[in-house]
Amino acid sequence: MPEQPIILPTQFDPEDEYRPEPEPEPQPPSWMDGSVRIGIHTSIAGSYLNALESARKLGCNALQIFSASPRIWQGGSARIADVDAQAFRARRDELRMGPLVIHANYLINLASGQRMLQTRSIQAFHDEIVRAMALGADFLVVHPGARGESTMGQAISTIVESVKQASKRAPMGGLRILIENTAGMGTAVGARLEEVGEILAGLRNLPVGACLDTAHLFAAGYDIKSEAGLASTIGQIEGAIGLENVPVIHANDSKIPLGGRVDRHEHIGKGKIGAEAFARILRHPRFGTVGPEGLTGRAFVAETPIDGPGDDRRNVAALWELAGLKEQAPQAEKGFSMLTPALQKKISIHRKAEKKRNAGVEKLQNSEKKSATRKRGAKKTRKKKRG
Repeated sequence: MPEQPIILPTQFDPEDEYRPEPEPEPQPPSWMDGSVRIGIHTSIAGSYLNALESARKLGCNALQIFSASPRIWQGGSARIADVDAQAFRARRDELRMGPLVIHANYLINLASGQRMLQTRSIQAFHDEIVRAMALGADFLVVHPGARGESTMGQAISTIVESVKQASKRAPMGGLRILIENTAGMGTAVGARLEEVGEILAGLRNLPVGACLDTAHLFAAGYDIKSEAGLASTIGQIEGAIGLENVPVIHANDSKIPLGGRVDRHEHIGKGKIGAEAFARILRHPRFGTVGPEGLTGRAFVAETPIDGPGDDRRNVAALWELAGLKEQAPQAEKGFSMLTPALQKKISIHRKAEKKRNAGVEKLQNSEKKSATRKRGAKKTRKKKRG
């Protein structure tokens, strides 16, 4: 039998050892490039893609939408089909549009002391989170709610617990929940910046922040109109919330005077806050998008009324101009408006019908009151005669 050749042991080279490649660092989205982001609330009627196209045609580089109808309870059926969500995300990437802000349903009351309403609100807000994740949203804005008979402390505790419950079993990914300040109407929570700050403190383990509405601030008594008042308000925001926790600002003028405690939005520069104040706000380094004072990616989003065709486009243009960035603004499509003449006519017919219906109800109520008054009068007369 022939001898087997002796095989020398292979030398181990440390360079040959397998080393898994480290996961690449996640890159910030394209819209977080330090530029000013200005948008408006656009309609999803017909398709989610329509909201993106409207924002583009209006000269925006950011947008806010509802993920479903904001005035009815949706139930679990209001899911977004994968094909629709993927098409929306792809088109948004093409447009480099961002951030994407979603505003939660108006019926949600996370502060409610009524168990049934609180439970329904928690489920509805959970569904909002699921839809926001499907669309690849960056922020989900929600009103804190109304406290009813509860104390402010009890209401804030209820809000914190409600948000925690709603976010359970909902992978948040890059989504951040933003608590919006309120105008202070009725028993609404969040008119004081300290109340918003307390809610955020209770949710410190979740990705949360604040969305500040200029009209709400003004109506709640914060004088952002004057230079001294704005400086004071900025100091209060910093103390209660921290400006680094305010990535979205709802830019709305107010029909209501300072401290009026009613939520009524007006066209930019046409209300009680005024164009000069908005120029001061939009150009203030603390509200900017450039460090170290500003916050990269911060967006100004208009929720202004559309009383006539073109109001939406004019409000967006006003924000760019007052920010001193008219030349850098994306090109708006001439003549475009979300309120078309046909839609305006439809809305007018609906309002007239509603007004007529309300007048009929009022007439019936007055008739019933008069009838009841006559009956009481007749009863008194009979009593007098018997006496």
